[in-house]
Amino acid sequence: MTSQTTVDATGPADKAPAATPGPAPAKGLRGHPWFTLITVAVGVMMVALDGTIVAIANPTIKADLGASFGDVQWITNGYFLALAVTLITAGKIGDRFGHRQTFLIGVTGFAAASGAIGLSDSIALVVTFRVFQGLFGALLMPAALGLLRATFPAEKLNMAIGIWGMVIGASTAGGPILGGLLVQHVSWQSVFFINIPVGVLALVMGVLILTDHRAANAPRSFDLLGIALLSAAMFCLVWALIKAPAWGWGDGLTWTFLAASVLAFALFAVWETKVKEPLIPLALFRSLPLSAGVVLMVLMAIAFLGGLFFVTFYLQNVHGMSPVDAGLHLLPLTGMMIVGSPLAGALITKVGPRIPLAGGMALTAVSMFGMSTLDTGTSSLVMSIWFAGLGLGLAPVMVGATEVIVGNAPMELSGVAGGLQQAAMQIGGSLGTAVLGAVMASKVDNDLAGNWADAKLPPLTPAQLDQASEAVQGGVAPVPKGTPAAIAERITGVAHDTFISGMSLACLVAAGVAVVAVFVALLTKRGVNADAAGAGAGHI
Repeated sequence: MTSQTTVDATGPADKAPAATPGPAPAKGLRGHPWFTLITVAVGVMMVALDGTIVAIANPTIKADLGASFGDVQWITNGYFLALAVTLITAGKIGDRFGHRQTFLIGVTGFAAASGAIGLSDSIALVVTFRVFQGLFGALLMPAALGLLRATFPAEKLNMAIGIWGMVIGASTAGGPILGGLLVQHVSWQSVFFINIPVGVLALVMGVLILTDHRAANAPRSFDLLGIALLSAAMFCLVWALIKAPAWGWGDGLTWTFLAASVLAFALFAVWETKVKEPLIPLALFRSLPLSAGVVLMVLMAIAFLGGLFFVTFYLQNVHGMSPVDAGLHLLPLTGMMIVGSPLAGALITKVGPRIPLAGGMALTAVSMFGMSTLDTGTSSLVMSIWFAGLGLGLAPVMVGATEVIVGNAPMELSGVAGGLQQAAMQIGGSLGTAVLGAVMASKVDNDLAGNWADAKLPPLTPAQLDQASEAVQGGVAPVPKGTPAAIAERITGVAHDTFISGMSLACLVAAGVAVVAVFVALLTKRGVNADAAGAGAGHI
């Protein structure tokens, strides 16, 4: 176990932090930085992959288990809710008990929960074990960042985070492709069973390679009331975002949960100023770069995950692609993230994060604007250009914002910082999907009746119009059985045109969010505690 001293996160950014001498360089596999990176990447890959791979399996699960559409939604919602609510607390657990132990427990639990889902014969069991997946995934993710922070010296940390971000990006974007292949050629259970050998590999590598790192002043107690207040605040916020599309943004329940979230966050902030060992020392946010990094991660996730949500419907329902074909069409995005993440890490190491982050968000804004021009006749080549631009723009942001958050936090709070980074991304993704979904729904509701009438289609009752609008929001043409071919073609044209108008507006809003993020990126700077974190790292 190492014992290191770090500067306070509030210290001047232009002064080099003093570090205590670290241990002797690691020998062999144990503690080797690059083998540590490979190990945590294998574990993180499972969590990132499960965020998107399951979406492809949902229709088959629904049919096989006789579940309702609402039940199937909870396969995804339960996972993300558990993940988002517990990430920061899980990071604190890693800071207290060691990131190695936390990572190994997370990997083991995640793989076991995956196997349990594959053996489940009811939708209730599937949702229950998906929640356990989220809980164990929350242990795993911040611990992985904490291990990288403690193992790599400052001059290599950005490159390591770049590769880490590449794995997350590739796994997230590659999920639909792998999921489509498994569901189509094996079974929906295989989507979960595949995590078992990956988890076993990560566990064996972790036992052989990972070494424990804890700062000398690591926390020794838990802020139980702080954990309860933060968990309640996060739950109410994410719950409101999940349910808002069904309840409506003007509904009293939506605003009740949002108000409860604000109240719980306020009580949490007050309590953190009074407790001896707070869950999140609020002084951490006196670091402007760290705070900017958290905000930037939220804005990036709103633009990226919110905007990308509609693209899968566009490819499958408007262009009629299979899930596998749709996934293949997203390969330019995946490929640019794979190529761009390590390159971004090297660039950020050389010039600092500010310019690469601002440039990345600017390219993201341009790409989202380009995606707003997609229509029913857009070629695969044009799509690929905008998808590639999006991947190339996101790469430096995934890397740089992560380093800014983790690198500007003291070593003893590296797990909490990792939890902040992941929680910001989860909240941003939920917020993006909810807000841009509301933009899409509003646009479709406003345009559908007029477009339907302009096409001289048979008039719809209010109830039929509501049903049609819900279908069109997913790019589906509401063609009743037995409809003559000529009328079916007109309905399909109206549905797709209306969907595209909604998607275009949502992408424009996402582009606007990315423009705001450009200015936030200008407030970032290199982690002031990175040198201290890496002072005693093993050989590279």
